[in-house]
Amino acid sequence: MNGLASRTRSATTALRHRLGPRTLRGRLSLVALTTATLLMVVLTVAFNAVAQQRLWHQADDELRTRAAAVATTVDTGGTTVRVLETSHDDVLDADVWIYAGRRLLEAPPNAGSLTRVADALAGRGGQRCVTADLHGPLRLCSRPVPGPHGDAMVVTALDLSPYRSSADTLLVGSLALDAVMLACTYALTRLAVGRALRPVRTMTEQAVQGSAVASGERFGSTRHPAELARLGTSLDSLLDRIRTLLRHERQLTGELSHELRTPLSRIIAELDWWRTRPRTAEQTRASHQVISEAAESMRTICDTLLNDARDDADTAASPAGTASGTAEVLPTVRGLIHALDLPGHLTVAADGAGPTAGVPPALLARIVSPLLANARRYARSRITVRAYRAPGGAPGRVHIDVIDDGPGVPPAFRDRLFQPGRRADPGDGHGGAGLGLPLARRLARAAGGEVTFDPGYGPGARFVISLPAG
Repeated sequence: MNGLASRTRSATTALRHRLGPRTLRGRLSLVALTTATLLMVVLTVAFNAVAQQRLWHQADDELRTRAAAVATTVDTGGTTVRVLETSHDDVLDADVWIYAGRRLLEAPPNAGSLTRVADALAGRGGQRCVTADLHGPLRLCSRPVPGPHGDAMVVTALDLSPYRSSADTLLVGSLALDAVMLACTYALTRLAVGRALRPVRTMTEQAVQGSAVASGERFGSTRHPAELARLGTSLDSLLDRIRTLLRHERQLTGELSHELRTPLSRIIAELDWWRTRPRTAEQTRASHQVISEAAESMRTICDTLLNDARDDADTAASPAGTASGTAEVLPTVRGLIHALDLPGHLTVAADGAGPTAGVPPALLARIVSPLLANARRYARSRITVRAYRAPGGAPGRVHIDVIDDGPGVPPAFRDRLFQPGRRADPGDGHGGAGLGLPLARRLARAAGGEVTFDPGYGPGARFVISLPAG
């Protein structure tokens, strides 16, 4: 039974969905039309009921007025009831019955069966009104005429056909007016809803075409009703997130190409050298070793950057310092010096036995590598790397200084130093895509650290890496 009821409800819902309008504009217009129809029906019924009652009251008033006029011609002062003759007897005698007690004194000609209704009404006594339907609707009212020796009774009748015709005319007119009002209501509702939903249609077209994502257009930039303004704000927020994801994707692509360039160049150089001259077995094994190390470095770079990109959402919602693992700073830096083939005038120093950073070795290498590559690119004669624990207030931090004696960073460019794709002088003859420093800072921040530039150092440049201590 439950299954049958469920299938019946499902079939009813599906039928309603097929028969009903499919657009929001059509549904709102149908709701407005239905509501207006119900309201019109209630108002029409109430209006016609009041109008009909008013017409019946007018008919009763006319009957009472005629009865009062006829009563003035009835003399009840003598021992018998007499009907006085007047100059307007023909008018007064039309549809009028006069009784002395229960005895009929006068009746209209050709009254027929209507006289029986008048007799019954007069026999009930008092001032009363009844409705009879004899070859048409009729209204009869009685009026007593008191006297010292007995009461007389005057009964008047009135044809209700004109009043009923007026009521029918009012009903037809009301229905016609209702139809016109409903048609206007439906048309105006569709027009108003269409105008109100025009911004939604524009938003939909922008979203389908993709122009809102590709351009700087904003859904909430124009004046809209409050509901559409909130919708536009929500869509703008969604577009901002999409643009951020696209920007991160482009940044990740650039960072991958930037980081993979060095090991790939080593592989290409080693293969070119191996092809251009005969090699001994030992030299071939050495070349294979270099290629293997470069390929392993490329795989490590890819794993590090992809893991960092995959964990961006968790890093944004979690406290800083989510990286797990530790790395000794000096061995990692020396491994980078060997891998990057840095010149011999590089100085590596450490306080004490050498600090340990609270990040994995691969991540530490990816943070330090762009800074070393940048120093090699601009240094004139010397590069210095110094690792030490933070003094005084922050004993849980490890600092790594990367210093070169190059031209330094122009003051006008320092605010854009860590922006992706920016270089102080693209035509200075040095390679680079402007992605190394932003990559180093982003990876350091993902691990709960920071990369900063020391503006007070000179001549040359000094970058400071701050990481959690291991």
